[in-house]
Amino acid sequence: MKFKRASGILLHPTCLPGPYGIGDLGQAAIQWIDWLADTGCKLWQVLPLGPTGYGDSPYQCFSAFAGNPYLISPDTLMQEDLLHPNDLVEQLHFAPGQVDFGVLIPWKLNLLERAFKRFLTGQSASLKQDFDVFCKENSAWLDDYALFMAIKESQGGGSWEGWPEPLRRREAGALANARSTLANAILRFSFYQFIFFRQWKTIHDHASQKGVEIIGDIPIFVASDSADVWSHQDLFFLDGDLKPTVVAGVPPDYFSPTGQLWGNPLYRWEAHKASGYKWWLERLRAILRTVDIVRIDHFRGFAGYWEIPAGNPTAEHGRWVPGPGADFFKEVQASLGDDLPIIAEDLGVITQDVVALRDGFSLPGMKILQFAFSGPDNPFLPHSYPQNCVVYTGTHDNDTARGWYAQAPEPEKDFARRYFRIDGSNFTWDMIRAAWSSTGVFALAPLQDFLDLGSEARFNYPSRLGGNWEWRLTTDGLTDDLREKIRELNWLYKR
Repeated sequence: MKFKRASGILLHPTCLPGPYGIGDLGQAAIQWIDWLADTGCKLWQVLPLGPTGYGDSPYQCFSAFAGNPYLISPDTLMQEDLLHPNDLVEQLHFAPGQVDFGVLIPWKLNLLERAFKRFLTGQSASLKQDFDVFCKENSAWLDDYALFMAIKESQGGGSWEGWPEPLRRREAGALANARSTLANAILRFSFYQFIFFRQWKTIHDHASQKGVEIIGDIPIFVASDSADVWSHQDLFFLDGDLKPTVVAGVPPDYFSPTGQLWGNPLYRWEAHKASGYKWWLERLRAILRTVDIVRIDHFRGFAGYWEIPAGNPTAEHGRWVPGPGADFFKEVQASLGDDLPIIAEDLGVITQDVVALRDGFSLPGMKILQFAFSGPDNPFLPHSYPQNCVVYTGTHDNDTARGWYAQAPEPEKDFARRYFRIDGSNFTWDMIRAAWSSTGVFALAPLQDFLDLGSEARFNYPSRLGGNWEWRLTTDGLTDDLREKIRELNWLYKR
């Protein structure tokens, strides 16, 4: 088996503490890795690291390849002489424990623009040389991304669906004119990517030195308003006006009577296959240069996906369409090797073809303990786990364990107490212990569960607009006592 028994913590970098309104890739990230390694955990799981747009969701990014500039550390910029201490004198009084994106984003972009201007006028020849190398090595995605962002900025930030027709259709003359008139902005957006990946490499290298592997995340679908759709229009189902004809989602189920309408454009898999899945292989290679293991969100979409006609108000009316299946993963193996460092997010409506695809490539699926307590036949109960699975107390989309227990139906709470043989007074830690003691090869929990926080610390409500992705750790959250408590769990259960 490719994965060895281990444990870890789910914590997105935006949640790290610090004075600049959002977690970043500076000293707090280094200290977090040190603390995590000292607990005996060998895994750090993050959400997608791409540049977020409307709604601030890491699952709706402007690019499947780029990094999020809001994660750039001002302190590290200052150390590299890209900012002056005076640039940080006017910092706002950000609320601790929360990201206020509306306040943060203009402040951070102003700071990054100052760093860019300093880079242009600075004397660091080696930094400029490194920048040129980065741009050349990443030109396959960076050129289109930087151009996309520069045009978007010049168009007031609106979706590319509303751009002038020649730019929407990528007419050669219009693109050449944009590259000329927006040259400085294109360079600036390229610079932000250079700095992001430079800072991330320092974090990733430090994690490797500490024996911590980073689990990254790939959403199967990309945002409609992204450089990927704009620059690869032939790979998506778009009509003559370049608008999606069909979009992604999931059908109605027990949890949602109208289903979930995600709205992402769907892939023309035949076009992907004709290219040897070139775009997807580049995407996977890119993320595996920045993380060690990758979770594929909505894995079932490779077996079959729910296709909804564009314009439908809900996901109720659609159809199941076969995905690329084993043909795709054979190409991935041919490119990346037989032992794929992939976790399959296999939640939701899971049919036999999904199971066959997952198991055919020996990919571990996911088990969520919060889903387990309907009765003894529930496949999310630890006694039914295969060894090749990844068990979670909950994910970024769930309530915290404490919040779940406070609001769960009484029959489920009663079953949980009987199953664990507990009185419920310390439910969160009983849940963590169940995950760690299970046979699942990996056991993970969000940091909020280790801190035994309630629903106020929930990271995302999938059906709620706004108010998501805001929770942050405060500077006093990572105590010596908590470190030793986790260390004891890892020793007891050989994690």
